Amino acid sequence: MVRLRFPFLLFGAVLLGAPLRAQPDSSLRAGYQLDSEGKTAEARVLFQRAIAAATDPVAKTQAQRAMAMSYAFEGDCANAVKYEDMLIAYWASREQAEPQNAFFQEGEIANEAARVCIDAGDFATAERYYRKGSELGNQEPEPRTHARSLWDFRLAHALGRLAARRGNKAEAQRQIALARKALDSDSTMAAQQERFFPYLVGYVALYTGELQTAEAELTKALALRGNQNDPFQTYLLALTLEREGQAARARELYQRAYDLATGHNPPAAFVRPAARKKLGL
Repeated sequence: MVRLRFPFLLFGAVLLGAPLRAQPDSSLRAGYQLDSEGKTAEARVLFQRAIAAATDPVAKTQAQRAMAMSYAFEGDCANAVKYEDMLIAYWASREQAEPQNAFFQEGEIANEAARVCIDAGDFATAERYYRKGSELGNQEPEPRTHARSLWDFRLAHALGRLAARRGNKAEAQRQIALARKALDSDSTMAAQQERFFPYLVGYVALYTGELQTAEAELTKALALRGNQNDPFQTYLLALTLEREGQAARARELYQRAYDLATGHNPPAAFVRPAARKKLGL
């Protein structure tokens, strides 16, 4: 049985969306490096070759995901989604063989596509895929290995961030309350997901103009175990400090975010080029 799991994809506080195989082949590794250097067109030549040369579904899926992330490095939501949809189709073909895992993976991948799109500024597509991710994940049959409360928390977290980006402070606060309710309803789930809550509060505060709250909450988030080396949250704190006029501290954190963004995943795909621009590299 092929049984593969993505790490937790939604928030960027762990190594998100690691490749499906533990040891990607040399062409994929070379492509990852090219993307991190901003040479995305060159990277996609390698990824296309890997897709064409794949001799089994897992290898092909790995290469397709690499292609999706390469487009994410350019902020190209539409093309990233195109390849993420191919991954969802693969897991749909596994629903009968391994239903618990397949539906969870479909939800994870849809959330990953949404994450690329919100960072790219395509909020309508991001919302559609976040909702799709929740719907797919909740189709997991009993005995479930991922509680509905997890998907409720993820969706509220996502919709809160989207509302903030759209300038709807009241809706963002409503979604924060729903995220808090989901955490409080399931202590087992909360033990794993609580550390993502201050990130949500800080994100919403940043994009609704409450900079002191944003600084406090993002500083709190980055102090929590598992978050300390998160490039995206580090970038958000740097952006907050920049908007507060703390240019020197902001630059230090932009550099740290850039240095931490070594993965081939949505946080790195956003942070690497954005921090490079901030730093004038």
